[in-house]
Amino acid sequence: MAAAFRIAAAMAVALVLLLLILPGQQQQPHRFCDERLTAEQRAADLVANLTLAEKVSQLGDRAAGVARLGVPAYEWWSEGLHGLSIWGRGIRFNGTVRAVTSFPQVILTAAAFDAGLWRRVGEAVGAEARALYNLGQANGLTIWSPNVNIFRDPRWGRGQETPGEDPVTASRYAVAFVTGLQGIGGEASACCKHATAYDLDYWNNVVRYNYDSKDGASTGKRGETSSQVEKKHGPYEKGYFAVTLQDLEDTYNPPFKSCVAEGKATCIMCGYNSINGVPACASSDLLTKKVRQEWGMNGYVASDCDAVATIRDAHHYTLSPEDTVAVSIKAGMDVNCGNYTQVHAMAAVQKGNLTEKDIDRALVNLFAVRMRLGHFDGDPRSNAVYGHLGAADVCSPAHKSLALEAAQDGIVLLKNDAGALPLQPSAVTSLAVIGPNADNLGALHGNYFGPPCETTTPLQGIKGYLGDRARFLAGCDSPACAVAATNEAAALASSSDHVVLFMGLSQKQEQEGLDKTSLLLPGEQQGLITAVANAARRPVILVLLTGGPVDVTFAKDNPKIGAILWAGYPGQAGGLAIAKVLFGDHNPSGRLPVTWYPEEFTKVPMTDMRMRADPATGYPGRSYRFYQGNTVYNFGYGLSYSKFSRRMFSSFSTSNAGNLSLLAGVTARRAGDDGGGMSSYLVKEIGVERCSRLVFPAVVEVQNHGPMDGKHSVLMYLRWPTTSGGRPARQLIGFRSQHVKVGEKAMVSFEVSPCEHFSWVGEDGERVIDGGAHFLMVGDEELETSFGLWGLS
Repeated sequence: MAAAFRIAAAMAVALVLLLLILPGQQQQPHRFCDERLTAEQRAADLVANLTLAEKVSQLGDRAAGVARLGVPAYEWWSEGLHGLSIWGRGIRFNGTVRAVTSFPQVILTAAAFDAGLWRRVGEAVGAEARALYNLGQANGLTIWSPNVNIFRDPRWGRGQETPGEDPVTASRYAVAFVTGLQGIGGEASACCKHATAYDLDYWNNVVRYNYDSKDGASTGKRGETSSQVEKKHGPYEKGYFAVTLQDLEDTYNPPFKSCVAEGKATCIMCGYNSINGVPACASSDLLTKKVRQEWGMNGYVASDCDAVATIRDAHHYTLSPEDTVAVSIKAGMDVNCGNYTQVHAMAAVQKGNLTEKDIDRALVNLFAVRMRLGHFDGDPRSNAVYGHLGAADVCSPAHKSLALEAAQDGIVLLKNDAGALPLQPSAVTSLAVIGPNADNLGALHGNYFGPPCETTTPLQGIKGYLGDRARFLAGCDSPACAVAATNEAAALASSSDHVVLFMGLSQKQEQEGLDKTSLLLPGEQQGLITAVANAARRPVILVLLTGGPVDVTFAKDNPKIGAILWAGYPGQAGGLAIAKVLFGDHNPSGRLPVTWYPEEFTKVPMTDMRMRADPATGYPGRSYRFYQGNTVYNFGYGLSYSKFSRRMFSSFSTSNAGNLSLLAGVTARRAGDDGGGMSSYLVKEIGVERCSRLVFPAVVEVQNHGPMDGKHSVLMYLRWPTTSGGRPARQLIGFRSQHVKVGEKAMVSFEVSPCEHFSWVGEDGERVIDGGAHFLMVGDEELETSFGLWGLS
């Protein structure tokens, strides 16, 4: 039925085109079906032929059809975070295809530090979306993914959806995933969300719908003054710190900029939050000046669901619904997830708050995207690039294999004392599998998932190796572990040759709309783990399934816990991936994409948006770049079953080091302007051409000393001689994942751009390069380079 409707809609559009091009006919006014025109020209013609009422009907995620023009209805909201999702309205699983490939939750895939892998996952999601569209099971190809917000606070419930805390990693992920999903032929449209500085859902009665980092108003009641809230909460807890230009430009905005400028994403979504007093979906500085003019987006801006309504109803930024719709559309928002704009836009025009021209601008952006997706080019199955995609391209063997690869490449080995892992299946006489996440399908997927092709839980993965030699006990009533069967678990452990515990979190502790209040394992989990470890015959293995970090210092320091694995929410093949790591069929190579903080970090208010530390007040800062405090595990940490060594060297070509006066005419800032006591150069004054001539290669030699073949993730950082002025302690500038056989060496190359990689953002939001020494870092290796008037030396 759906496929027939899709073909009928395509035929209606084709009839309009037929009237346009029949020989001897005078050209009709409806030129939007003429494929010889640009997408923008076609969109403008379509919009020009709509009545005002028809225009208003297009402003929500459920856009009405216009039968008289052959324009079919459209669903803008579909999700594809780590596979097509049951969230959203544009995709259905009630036809020929009833399941899709469920990849690991993003935070685990990010741990692979492999941009090629990220792109291939995006390609698979895009291909499956187009396949469902061709089959008539999708009324939209606009996928509102990825989430590239910075995982700023370890308590954030949606951190699991992101690539982590580092802006470079998030930026590379954005480019790779978006490029893959959108494809060469425009299989789908990607949307990077949620711009910007959005990373709080529900914490300490502060909610995302009205959160404003400017003055902490959400911490108190409406009408309370800052002094009243400070008196109630104290000066440290109030969170009255604006999002600084420095933090915006070097932390919060880069992933969105890369998404648009490099990934060519055709959509940005504005979030619920305000940035320094202005709701994101009402900010022309963000949506028009930044996203469109500075970054050059060629596409549309979507609001988060009901984020237009919250401008008035939660932020109290506007006085009426008409004001609200006008402010958001004039700011650059094009389509509202929800129907608020559809309900109130007509009145806004009638009252003079909004003009029809304002609506036209939004609709041209929207219809141009649909034109590029081929929605007005006839039967989609006739397209030469993606018309062949169908049921066989969903849950294909290649996509299933990719889901397994993504899961096993992301798994992080956090501890492995005395070679506790890997286990040898033939040597295991009995193995106790204990924990609420061992046979829990929900622990595989995280949020924003779709019906998976197939699933393998960790228990099933282990039984695939050991059969009945594996015995199972959940040990807790749920991951919340309000009730624990501690005695039974200890008894099973004491009667087993080996013990593997599957603990961690679930969507009951961390999800959209719910932030954590503690970093400890919930309920009775810690007591259960300790009791099992004490009862076991040998050191036990702990596998953690979580999205965000947890404080497992007790396990890290306990000699009776021999190994710890973090496996995120690993997707449909997660159980098999974990089993392959446990039994040595895969050598772990994942690295943590976030810092794991101790429980004491929860004293820091989530509402404090500052990245940089403030020692004078005891504020420790955030992320590996700025945090000044103890950690459980560091960003980038991860062990292997093999020993790898690295040696770094670079080659400064004569065109760089010997090129005189590369910076001639560039005014150096006075030494000490930034508190660092050194001269610096504005990157924008150096210019694109000279920046390109400063690029040089750096090479890392990686050797695998055994005993297993495997991948090794090489992370290269830049360190400045000082951290004054807000310079990071260090900054990741690149990464590569390289497979190396035992006894062999591999040369891993990096392209280092001083304008991009040596620069840092000052308090004024401008990116600058210091003159003098800079240090490239890989592990314990450092390589010094210098930057100055004559270039590099």
